[in-house]
Amino acid sequence: MKKFSIVVAGGGSTFTPGIVLMLLENLDKFPIRQIKFYDNDAQRQEVIAKACDIIIKEKAPDINFIYTTDPETAFSDIDFVMAHIRVGKYAMREKDEKIPLRHGVLGQETCGPGGIAYGMRSIGGVIELVDFMEKYSPNAWMLNYSNPAAIVAEATRRLRPNSKILNICDMPIGIELRMAEMLGLKSRKEMVVRYFGLNHFGWWTDIRDKQGNDLMPALREKVAKVGYNVEIEGENTEASWNDTFTKAKDVFAVDPTTMPNTYLKYYLFPDYVVKHSNPNHTRANEVMEGREKFVFGECRAIAEKGTAKDSKLHVDDHASYIVDLARAIAYNTKERMLLIVENDGAISNFDPTAMVEIPCIVGSNGPEKIVQGKIPQFQKGLMEQQVSVEKLTVEAWIEGSYQKLWQAITLSRTVPSASVAKAILDDLIEANKDFWPVLK
Repeated sequence: MKKFSIVVAGGGSTFTPGIVLMLLENLDKFPIRQIKFYDNDAQRQEVIAKACDIIIKEKAPDINFIYTTDPETAFSDIDFVMAHIRVGKYAMREKDEKIPLRHGVLGQETCGPGGIAYGMRSIGGVIELVDFMEKYSPNAWMLNYSNPAAIVAEATRRLRPNSKILNICDMPIGIELRMAEMLGLKSRKEMVVRYFGLNHFGWWTDIRDKQGNDLMPALREKVAKVGYNVEIEGENTEASWNDTFTKAKDVFAVDPTTMPNTYLKYYLFPDYVVKHSNPNHTRANEVMEGREKFVFGECRAIAEKGTAKDSKLHVDDHASYIVDLARAIAYNTKERMLLIVENDGAISNFDPTAMVEIPCIVGSNGPEKIVQGKIPQFQKGLMEQQVSVEKLTVEAWIEGSYQKLWQAITLSRTVPSASVAKAILDDLIEANKDFWPVLK
């Protein structure tokens, strides 16, 4: 049986140890001969890598493990790139969140002006990874879950249209885990879903069990009361996420025929989000004080002790979708998964060039789209506005256009006017001068 070689691009990420543990738990389904880490921040990566080296030696000593900042070493002889990079790291995420809030606009990692700022940083980084892969391992596939996935996907469509990159997001998976819990199912894989939208901007239209029974009525009843706020065993949900899961009931009320992605709260209730935000202490601060501190602390402890035996690092269970996707490509499993793909008629009354998030059947030639047909006017209107934001952002990056980025921010539903958009843009340009192309 073939064993695979993978590179994790973003080796210094706080998510990397959980992903390594998840890969090691799934070796029976997806055998691995080699794991490499690649990052352009050697110091940060080293802390994570030293711990993962010990974890791999203890759990699967036959796997070859290396970590490097050299693209040729990282990207040679690989079958899959698993990419989760964060250009500018958490320091820039904090600015993405706090700068808009200074102007009375919500600050969020992938939505609104903050998401646009992050997108402008991410485009170059992801394109660089695609080019490394194509140069050193032209037959490899990139499984990209770097944010903001919508802007990144549009950029790869425009700039590398023939590259073997699959863009995927874990948010629908996280919500489906909650749906399964609410319905008393053992696994979200017992559900067959229909879904349409853009990334972080979508709706479930139909959810059935494997026998074809409609699960939507039971789900509607529950979501109307508590949103998606249910306890998941072994999951320690932070207060800010609990608020997001609860707020889903208000998002749901706007169109009770569908089930919403939680991120829609930022577009439908921006005033609520601003009112409930602390401009001096945002989600980035929570992550730096929480997950960042915890993961790096645990990794240092493993390196010092020379063993991962008592480590509190845990398997990132819901990241197992990455293995499902890799398996689908490797073994032609025809797994049904939500991917971000070029519309091309899958949503019949929507822009054919839009990068939409829909169910696909994934095999060794990549995804085959499942047609979703026509979508309702309300969602279509929202999506046309948002896809224009994403396209203008990518055009601004390609052309170095100040005008187009101003238009993109103006068009976001989270921003009240063109003058506020301009003020935010000017602050973001100053903050991102080391990362963005020069805008004229």
